[in-house]
Amino acid sequence: MEKGNGCCFSSVSSAVILSTVAFVVILIFVRVLYVIYYCSGRPLSKRASKPVSTLIILGSGGHTAEMLNLLAVLQKDRFTPRFYIAAATDNMSLQKAMLLENSLASESGIDVANTAQFMKIYRSREVGQSYITSVWTTLIAIVHALWLMIKIRPEVILCNGPGTCIPLCVIAFIFKVLGIRWSSIFYVESIARVKRLSLSGLLLYKLSMADQIFVQWPQLQRQYPRATYVGRLM
Repeated sequence: MEKGNGCCFSSVSSAVILSTVAFVVILIFVRVLYVIYYCSGRPLSKRASKPVSTLIILGSGGHTAEMLNLLAVLQKDRFTPRFYIAAATDNMSLQKAMLLENSLASESGIDVANTAQFMKIYRSREVGQSYITSVWTTLIAIVHALWLMIKIRPEVILCNGPGTCIPLCVIAFIFKVLGIRWSSIFYVESIARVKRLSLSGLLLYKLSMADQIFVQWPQLQRQYPRATYVGRLM
């Protein structure tokens, strides 16, 4: 009898555990769908007109040049303070961003320290790095990105293609699912992308992590109908 009762209790316990796990999985799945189809994509204009903290992710070379051109027409008083992030091995992007912010500060008379901050982040994978060793560096990059996101707590994330943006956007999306923090992710695809999205853009599009994806070619929008065609920005 005792053995039978023990087996019965074990079966009941296993059933309870399985039911609990299944409930949690379903709950997470429903929450993800809620974030993707209901909460994401909300226009920023519907929010209060107060300034919003903005995280700007820079990439090397053309990515940074395009982003700075985009920032030149951005409403600076609306998107402030601005936090610039570039890969730790990128020695030029933050310098260019500093030059931009210094010129804005000289025009407005406001100290740069009050409007902008500049940070670096570990890269998930360097050019030519093996995929095996990139597993470890990716984990480091995710932990570093988590720390930066908790520190900055951005309301807007603006990016245009560098792989550096993926860990930050993933964490921002997880925060949405957990209800910790709402960051609107705006992705602007490079003008060099005419027929296909870049790998970063494709990941954000397929996983529905970005609130809005902007493309600069009409044929690209036809290929990816959930993207928004905005014409030539650069």
